[in-house]
Amino acid sequence: MIRMGTVGTNWITQQLVEALALSKSYELAAVYSRHADTGAAFAAKNHAQASYTDYEEMLTQADLDAVYIASPNSLHFEQAMVAIQHDVSIVVEKPAFSNRQEMTAILAALKQHPQVKFFEAARHVHTPNFQQIEKTLTGLPTVQGAALTFMKYSSRYDQVLDGEAPNVFTKEFSAGALQDLGVYPIYLAIALFGQPENVSLFPTLIATGGDGKGLAVLRYTDYDVTVAYGKTSNSYASSEIYGLKETIEIDSAGELTKVGLRDDQGALTDLSEPALENPMLPEVIDFARVLLAPEETQNEKDYQRWLKWSITVNDVLYSLRVAGNLRFPADEH
Repeated sequence: MIRMGTVGTNWITQQLVEALALSKSYELAAVYSRHADTGAAFAAKNHAQASYTDYEEMLTQADLDAVYIASPNSLHFEQAMVAIQHDVSIVVEKPAFSNRQEMTAILAALKQHPQVKFFEAARHVHTPNFQQIEKTLTGLPTVQGAALTFMKYSSRYDQVLDGEAPNVFTKEFSAGALQDLGVYPIYLAIALFGQPENVSLFPTLIATGGDGKGLAVLRYTDYDVTVAYGKTSNSYASSEIYGLKETIEIDSAGELTKVGLRDDQGALTDLSEPALENPMLPEVIDFARVLLAPEETQNEKDYQRWLKWSITVNDVLYSLRVAGNLRFPADEH
């Protein structure tokens, strides 16, 4: 069993903990929260062995194999680095790190601690439906780009309209719509098409100074991939990957719950796999496979593939922010 600790007690951590239990490969060894009452309540609800208000104390005392980091984006780097230095593997919510400098430092630390693994919790690219998209894309004789959309109205935007500045919309926390929702279709694009030759970003700024929505263009040699993302409005548009006469249709570039292939007459063949009991279950199963048997050939191959995706997504997100003049305080460090 993998002894897991958690950072954060919000809904995403709860979903992760439930996925850990379903996988039957982990035990929730420890919970970290800045607030003792919150941490204790979360630990009791999920039958964790202990809760802590001191992060380094948890890493030192809880005998962890891995820690899941779901704090505000700007805190990921420091918390991940401390875990690596304690030889604890890290599962970091996307986007894992704020910029190239942070990613470079993490990779250097990983070289100094070769037993430590780093996983970015990009759940959708571990799902059976992603595998269906990948398989179908490989079968297309011609690929002519894609239009990927993920826009969901955030209840936190109500706070912005009331004059507040919630963390998820502030540059101080390395946040905003690109980082929060745009990362999903960006991850999908990188996993399917690789690193673009150049990128452009056209963000719509809101009162916090961060981006509320935007349009990204990833330019490849023979085609473009456009990404529409946002947290200030809803979109119900499908995402599409263009072949010649065929089109792969995806209900949402963030959720991947429905996947189909339209032929040259527009007829749709449903390729969707059955709905998941928990959308985070496939990724925690994948992570466990690597943590429990890191030297197996397929596990090492998969781990290096996921790591490459994470590095490339980090680079593309940073390049997009530079192109769109979206700077974070973390960029100045």
